[in-house]
Amino acid sequence: MAVEVQLDALPYIDQGYEDPGVRKAALYLVEETRRYRPTKNYLEFLPTTKTTFETPILRAEFERLASRQPMEMLSMKRYELPQPGAAQKNDLGAWQEAVDNSMAQLEHQSGRILNLELLSQYSCSEWKLHNQLLSQMIEHQQKQLKTLRSKVQEINWQRKTEQTTAGAQLQALSNHWNTLVHKNFEIERVCLELEQEIQTLKQQAKERHLSVDT
Repeated sequence: MAVEVQLDALPYIDQGYEDPGVRKAALYLVEETRRYRPTKNYLEFLPTTKTTFETPILRAEFERLASRQPMEMLSMKRYELPQPGAAQKNDLGAWQEAVDNSMAQLEHQSGRILNLELLSQYSCSEWKLHNQLLSQMIEHQQKQLKTLRSKVQEINWQRKTEQTTAGAQLQALSNHWNTLVHKNFEIERVCLELEQEIQTLKQQAKERHLSVDT
């Protein structure tokens, strides 16, 4: 729900920001705002977020973070090649498990060798393409940044023009108001003087026994 806000600040024409104590008072207000802790959930009007993307692994990880538990260390057990213990020297199943593990490790190393061969053969051209893509992305972002800065500058110039115009109008209205107030004071002063003069004349007429219409 959009809320209309009326701003009464005109930073391009307002004065007094550099007066002694103004900056200190502003910093005090900022610090007080930082210390404020709302007692009410200000996001309660928003709909409940859907967590369909959460997998059991993600959910468990979020719970670990919420409880501030440390992350489990990376297990290197799968890369070990232990042979059956002394009690399993004659256990065919244990030896078969050890052989399967060694074959898996051998296949893993073969995959690593293949990856290194592919890397040595194609990495140069791939890195060139990757760097070219990064350069294009940077160029695109720089163009967007330039456009946004231009829009910001245009908005600032528009705000300055509008506030300068409004400032001139406010100053003219303020001067007119001050003039009217001064005139009202003068009229009131003259009225008081006239009232005093009338009272004086009435008193003089009374002393002379003259009839004066009230």
